[in-house]
Amino acid sequence: MVGDLRSFYKDTFVLRPSKMSSLIVRMIMLVIATVCGVYICSVCLKQINPQTKSSIEVIERLGISCEANHLDYPYLHFPQPETFSRAECAGNPVRFFVIITMQRSGSGWFETLLNSHMNVTSNGEIFSNKERRDNISSIIRTLDKVYNLDWFNSASKNECSAAVGFKWMLNQGLMDYPEEIVEYFNRRGVSAVFLFRRNLLRRYISVLANSFDRYAKILNGTHKSHVHSPEEAETLSKYKPLINSTSLLSALKEAEFTMAQALANFNSTRHITLYYEDLIKNHTKLVDVQDFLGIPHMNLTSRQVKIHKGHLREHIKNWDDVNKTLNGTAYAKFLQLDY
Repeated sequence: MVGDLRSFYKDTFVLRPSKMSSLIVRMIMLVIATVCGVYICSVCLKQINPQTKSSIEVIERLGISCEANHLDYPYLHFPQPETFSRAECAGNPVRFFVIITMQRSGSGWFETLLNSHMNVTSNGEIFSNKERRDNISSIIRTLDKVYNLDWFNSASKNECSAAVGFKWMLNQGLMDYPEEIVEYFNRRGVSAVFLFRRNLLRRYISVLANSFDRYAKILNGTHKSHVHSPEEAETLSKYKPLINSTSLLSALKEAEFTMAQALANFNSTRHITLYYEDLIKNHTKLVDVQDFLGIPHMNLTSRQVKIHKGHLREHIKNWDDVNKTLNGTAYAKFLQLDY
């Protein structure tokens, strides 16, 4: 009897702690699982939010469309040039860009501003050469060479480049293969900078004057599309084109349509839209450009001097005819002094 009692109490004292310890272990495991779950959820939320913010958001503000957040993959690149070594800069990312524009829209001046940045290389009108835009294959080969940093000119920063691109005119093959080029831009992470003029009449005058000087060569027998002194600008501005008032409206409509078509064709790319007049009147717009390209802020400068200043009546030979033609139309606003 005593032995049975001892066995009973022994079993009791052995079994109860086992049940209690099992319960405690389960509670501890439940607490640990809960804590881990909360931690994992918080980490996931932190990872999801930046990805959501890093998605491309195009925001319209004062004529500028741009991504509001920091640049991220796939817009950061680490090129490996075949013609030189990036040396200590090999680990520094490079952004790819293209300036999409039309002749006499201020793109030459704008490009000199970009190239005044110590880390930006803009290679000019590389597709002014017809052989490079002969077909889509030659275009892709040229683009690959530019974005691999194997394209050299006086503006090249080589291993120090943080942003590299060039200027592409709408009439230089860009509009001939829009789907293939958009696919390339999106695949390679190329950002587009649209640069146009609001006042298409001023652009038209500049086109006519530049075309005239191409043959007349007013500056000591030399043709210059851009000048660096007030004296040269004054000399070129003395020429006043005679505008065909009969075809003027159709010419302005054609330019307007071409701009709209370009924006529509390349709307799916990461892009920013700028207007020459806005840049002239407000240089803080250049800060937006530097933010868009993901480069450090610098004071951008250019030596170029504007040719056609002041009211347009001073630069059109048959001003009265042009004024009469545009008054009462949607283009009458072009007759006013806008900057």
